[in-house]
Amino acid sequence: MKKKHIFRKILFTFLLLIIISISSAYLYVKTSPKLMINTANNLILYDNNNEVFFKGNESKEWVNLDNISDYVIKATISAEDKNFYKHKGFDFLRIIKASFINIKNRSNIQGASTITQQYAKNLFLTFDKTWKRKWEEMLYTMRIEANYSKDEILEGYLNTINYGHGKYGIENAAKFYFNKSAKELDLAQASMLVGIPKAPTKFSPFNDMKAAKERQLIILNSMVKNEVISEEEKNKAYNEELVLIGKENEEEISSIMYYQDAVSKELETLKDIPASFNDSKGLKVYTNLNMSMQKKLETTINETIPEDIEIETSVVMMDPNTGGIVALVGGKDYDKSPYNRAISSKRQVGSTMKPYLYYAALENGFTSSSAFTSEQTTFTFSNQDNYSPKNYNNKYGNKPISMGTAIAYSENIYAVKTHLFLGSDALINVARRVGITSPLEEVPSLPLGTNEINIIEMAAGYSAFANEGYKIKPHLIEKIEDNNGNILYQAENNKELVLNSSLTFILNNLLTATYDPDYIDYNYPTAINLSSKLKHKYALKSGTTNSDNWNIGFNKDIVCAVWAGYDNNKELTTSDYKYAQNIWYNAVEFYEEGKTDEETWYKKPSNVTAMFVEPISGRPANETDEKKKLMYFIKGTEPSTTDKTFDEIASNENAS
Repeated sequence: MKKKHIFRKILFTFLLLIIISISSAYLYVKTSPKLMINTANNLILYDNNNEVFFKGNESKEWVNLDNISDYVIKATISAEDKNFYKHKGFDFLRIIKASFINIKNRSNIQGASTITQQYAKNLFLTFDKTWKRKWEEMLYTMRIEANYSKDEILEGYLNTINYGHGKYGIENAAKFYFNKSAKELDLAQASMLVGIPKAPTKFSPFNDMKAAKERQLIILNSMVKNEVISEEEKNKAYNEELVLIGKENEEEISSIMYYQDAVSKELETLKDIPASFNDSKGLKVYTNLNMSMQKKLETTINETIPEDIEIETSVVMMDPNTGGIVALVGGKDYDKSPYNRAISSKRQVGSTMKPYLYYAALENGFTSSSAFTSEQTTFTFSNQDNYSPKNYNNKYGNKPISMGTAIAYSENIYAVKTHLFLGSDALINVARRVGITSPLEEVPSLPLGTNEINIIEMAAGYSAFANEGYKIKPHLIEKIEDNNGNILYQAENNKELVLNSSLTFILNNLLTATYDPDYIDYNYPTAINLSSKLKHKYALKSGTTNSDNWNIGFNKDIVCAVWAGYDNNKELTTSDYKYAQNIWYNAVEFYEEGKTDEETWYKKPSNVTAMFVEPISGRPANETDEKKKLMYFIKGTEPSTTDKTFDEIASNENAS
């Protein structure tokens, strides 16, 4: 009896909270100003050449519901929301049914969004998978339903959805695909067009006629099921030969939607732009988007990652001199997954954390030749806790190695010894100075990247190295004007010197060891397969965990950060680790095509000297050495044959 009483009390409290929430939401809706859906999202976005790449409602040729084919209306309602004229914005029975199916199948394939919900998302929201976004979607849906009739909502929806190839709205789509007005579309044409918004790239008949026909059949079957057409009409429409008018080879960059969503997200954070910007007319947003680079990224991802595997990716390319994000991808296929991992996801960064550590080491007296012994090591601390990090594939040199070698092999033992020698605050201090704001734990494994950080944060952090010590603020938007050309916002692009330029020069050259054949010894540099492919000089670091793979590299011109992994943190297979590197390599080489290292690499500061060393140990080279590597040092810190390098005693004393 006591358990039943507790259960009833919990259930009553839960229901009360729901009632209060719904009541509060309806009160908010009733007291909120009317949403202007005909002018919402009326943005014009420009790339870095001042070419328009997106227009909001302004790009749509608006037509009244009376001027839209009855077949389009019936097909849309049958396929998307059969109870559209019965519910108040939410189809609760459909939500329950979809939830049951998803739980039963352990998936998220069954959707339950109504036409009003989809319309609210298209007009006012990004596609982030957050509770905040879900709550906003609910409120916008309620506000639309409270202020507009069903016919007005349906008319707005049909005039604003994406029918592929940059064609928004049914009138634009009808003219593009069939050279007809929306009013003139027959059942075959209407059912083909209505199937496209589900995944505009996949279901465009220009891209994949087979997939488009399969989708068309689903639409027609739903119409038969809902008794708006007969079986005979369905068969006739499906078998009708469609004559397509639009250009089959028209180029479409679907990944640009990730960039567009990121711009919308940034727009919301700008204090100079009112929160009600979505209701504004003629807002002109000038961005840093490099259209050819964005297209190359999409092509590279499509050619690199097989379509039939679930692995995802995110890519950020940033100008380190300004912080301008020139290209951004938040997933491998926007149509299948609009979730923008570039702006909304944090992942374990693996060994891409190590450059922050090694800069801290250089700042605290280490040099390119500073050595620790590479061997299996267990660290015992004063509280008797033990920590036994391992190198990848359990490969150890069992001899002293230089910092250059540690970077080339991504040595974990060397990194942990350095971290413990310096103290955890040294790494964290550098990370904070270059702009890393994510939580960082003061633990021995910190330099191995056990913390989760966003990819834009990491790209911005590396930009301080690429920009010779200057910290910049990452941004997509460069300038915003109103409809009359008045400047509402201008990015400042301020630089702040947070690192020593001479030490960043030394570190940047050390980071070329990751693909340098001179470091082949008991192990291979982590990116040695790029040695013969790269036509330009880059600083490069990879990062690997069981479920994450990173490649971040740069020169004076560009920082490119690439992540690959599974959304559900599934372990990567051996073949999965090649994707991020291949995307990175193709992207940076495309960006730097036609340039020379004299233009893109760094000039040696006057207080830095160069000398030949034996690369693995870091000691001064002699005549008998087979390999000699030119390495850089602050004047007066060059190694000599009599130098005492950092040894195990110092590390053990620090650990204890």
